[in-house]
Amino acid sequence: MLKDELPEIKTKTLPGPKAAAILQRRARAVPAAISCIYPVVIDRGEGAMLEDVDGNRFLDWVGGVGVLNIGYSRPEVVQAVKRQADRYFHGMFNIVTHEGYVALAEKLSALAPVTGRSHQAYFTNSGAEADENAVKIAKAYTKRSGIICFSGAFHGRTNLTMALTSKKAYAIDMGPFPDGIYRAPYPYLYRKPTGMTDDQAYDYYIEQLKLIFEQCAPARDIAAMILEPLQGEGGFVPAPIRWVKAVRKICDENGILLIADEVQSGFCRTGRMFASDYWDEAGIRPDILTTAKSIAGGVPLSAIVADKTILDRVAPGVIGGTFGGNALACAAALKVIEVMEQEDFAGRARTIGEKIRRTYTSWKDRFPVIGDVRGLGAMIGLELVTDRTGRTPDPQLVTRVIREAVQNGLILESAGVYGNVIRFLAPLVITDEQLDCGLRILESAIAKSIRQN
Repeated sequence: MLKDELPEIKTKTLPGPKAAAILQRRARAVPAAISCIYPVVIDRGEGAMLEDVDGNRFLDWVGGVGVLNIGYSRPEVVQAVKRQADRYFHGMFNIVTHEGYVALAEKLSALAPVTGRSHQAYFTNSGAEADENAVKIAKAYTKRSGIICFSGAFHGRTNLTMALTSKKAYAIDMGPFPDGIYRAPYPYLYRKPTGMTDDQAYDYYIEQLKLIFEQCAPARDIAAMILEPLQGEGGFVPAPIRWVKAVRKICDENGILLIADEVQSGFCRTGRMFASDYWDEAGIRPDILTTAKSIAGGVPLSAIVADKTILDRVAPGVIGGTFGGNALACAAALKVIEVMEQEDFAGRARTIGEKIRRTYTSWKDRFPVIGDVRGLGAMIGLELVTDRTGRTPDPQLVTRVIREAVQNGLILESAGVYGNVIRFLAPLVITDEQLDCGLRILESAIAKSIRQN
């Protein structure tokens, strides 16, 4: 079966002839702004593997950018969607209630580590929608308008979430953006100010956050702070628990809500169901949690979870939407959660992550271009630099590595403020043999790409 196979390139070149023809059609029919450097046209996928239209097999370490934690074509999920499709595709939840929506809201309300005792959940279609809804909820609850976000953040491509997103390459020619959004430095300890110890850096980042109240907007005008427990596009940078505790304290002292954006880090990716579970273990919780991507195994869905006392402040009609909580998506999500819990996907993520981290670290002696290895569970970033002393980012090297790896059947993707981080987001159903094979391909790709420099 494909899910147990290893990468194999059968055509003389990539893309193969069938893929090349479809890619030419893509170029004519689809805007170039939806860019893609991969010479891959998928025909089918199973587990962590995909096969293209020419019969080439690829090991996928991107997983739909965090969408496929449960893998391609998980049979139980496929069957759940088919069963639901036989009954009905859709019933707008504002018009008719369907039990799948209710059951999923109950399940996520029990799982998500948010403040309060009477949790509720509702559904939208994408991570950006979830984050935008979280901001709306925070404004409704606090009757304030200001939002604090952080450097390195990615929250989406709507007008509001483009404003919240740090990297403005995602927002070229898109202004003006909403007012009342303020940005503080995120604790990217590998790139902390020169000469600072980690202890000094923690104090520095908190003081920089507090400066917003002095220089941008008083605390009484701030509705919420939104942050990723582990930044995705920002370079797979975990938020240190010590810093999160300080942020939570500032929020509590000033009546500000804390939003955890778990669009990419949720659903066992980090070794817990949610990365915020690590916060919970340390005695802190967000007020609102947003999640998407792997929630439904590839069917579009996102969720917002908060306490009823917060959600009750939202006026009728402000939240909701036509396709939010679609019946097919809810059926998929319920089955995804069931499988993940029964098979301990969180434990598997920790095992995978330990091996990836150990292997990446062992390469440091051989490859001085490896600047940093970091992450949580199976969400690991490998940061490449021109030199370790200066820590100069090397995005060109990352691009060469990605292009070389895909020619040998391994699909990788970059991340980071400077585009110099290789992210690990392989489906958590990856086999040990596939994991070893992928590491061999990546190691060879780094070595070859360095020689090409």
